[in-house]
Amino acid sequence: MNKKDILELKRRLKKGECTFTKMRGCYVDSHKEIIVNINETFLNLADDEFFKYLDIAKKVLSGTVGNNLLELGFEPGEELSGGKQNFLLGLRDSELKNDALADRLFELIIDNYDYDGNYLILLFNDAYDVIVKTNDNNKLDESEEVYKYIICAICPVELTKAALGYREDEHRIGSRIRDWVVSMPENGFVFPAFTDRSSDIHSLMFYTKTPKEPKTDFAQAAFGCVPKRTAAEEKTAFGEIVKAIASEDGSDDLVTGIHQALSAMSQELDTSTSSEPTVLDSRTIESMLTNGYISEDTAEKIESACREEFGEEPPVLENIIDGKILEGSAKKQREAELQKEVAELKTQLAEAKSSSDSSLSLPWESSGGESIVLNVSDEKVEEIETRIIDGRRFIVIPIEGDETAIINGVETEL
Repeated sequence: MNKKDILELKRRLKKGECTFTKMRGCYVDSHKEIIVNINETFLNLADDEFFKYLDIAKKVLSGTVGNNLLELGFEPGEELSGGKQNFLLGLRDSELKNDALADRLFELIIDNYDYDGNYLILLFNDAYDVIVKTNDNNKLDESEEVYKYIICAICPVELTKAALGYREDEHRIGSRIRDWVVSMPENGFVFPAFTDRSSDIHSLMFYTKTPKEPKTDFAQAAFGCVPKRTAAEEKTAFGEIVKAIASEDGSDDLVTGIHQALSAMSQELDTSTSSEPTVLDSRTIESMLTNGYISEDTAEKIESACREEFGEEPPVLENIIDGKILEGSAKKQREAELQKEVAELKTQLAEAKSSSDSSLSLPWESSGGESIVLNVSDEKVEEIETRIIDGRRFIVIPIEGDETAIINGVETEL
């Protein structure tokens, strides 16, 4: 499953190309009771409802692959007769016309979805005639396969905020009537997954609005899917590992050093032709050690902690690099370099003021001696004037008896 495949599906979800045949759903209250059931022929909906429901379906196909969108396989046994995957196949093949199967899905979601308020469950049925594409991405006028799938969206239903409004029936400003409004989905799924422009019945695409709290445990309990961490979860978990190692070593710079090492490795591996993402396994850690990015002690601690935290599913390298830490480190480095430059300029200025060496020049002085630099008191500035003498311009500075002049660092008698 990749971004290109998802966009291909999503582009079809508009008025002229949408082929949804059926929509079912139910409205569930905070006591897990079904209040309203929905059973509609989708293309017969009025336009205002059609587009609002279509926006909800689109949302389940939005976000970042690996973060908002996860491809979840099924646990062993779920593809056998009586398993959850087998049940989802039956629901898809029924085109949502089987009441018992639709009710069973609603029951699975209600029993396992952890949500305190009211929410709406929506199901959409579709069949996409996948057109053959050539290597140069041109479409051929022939079908490759018919991808039959269902989209499920779970949408919070929230009470609008109290406010004043115009009461048209009473012709006055008064308390606004509060309504229950359907929000965009918090979670959802597409089954089967659409992988390499083809149906993958061995997995579903799970959608989460909040990658830090994706509720993949819900997908496991309701549909028998193997849970998977989002990129945000991997980043948080690895961040805790790094903090623990740095705290143990008593080094504030170790956190930055590890992320710099990860970034360097990522850049080195960026030229790889492999389509598979690079993970932080023992081989990658060994490479970081060999290239001198981290010490042997740090490498052992990272490998041990990652094995304990992630098990046989090591994190993706790209997911765990903390850009904010790298940006903060780069900013500190720029500030340090600037402070060094300022200190050097101050030193040169001090040397210029105390030295009588006429060969010592300041950074702002022209190497060709074409500029005239005057350093006088504020009171003296008012006495300086310019005059034209014999066609040439002169700066005229009156000198009192106790005043001296220093030209190019040399005290000069005038």
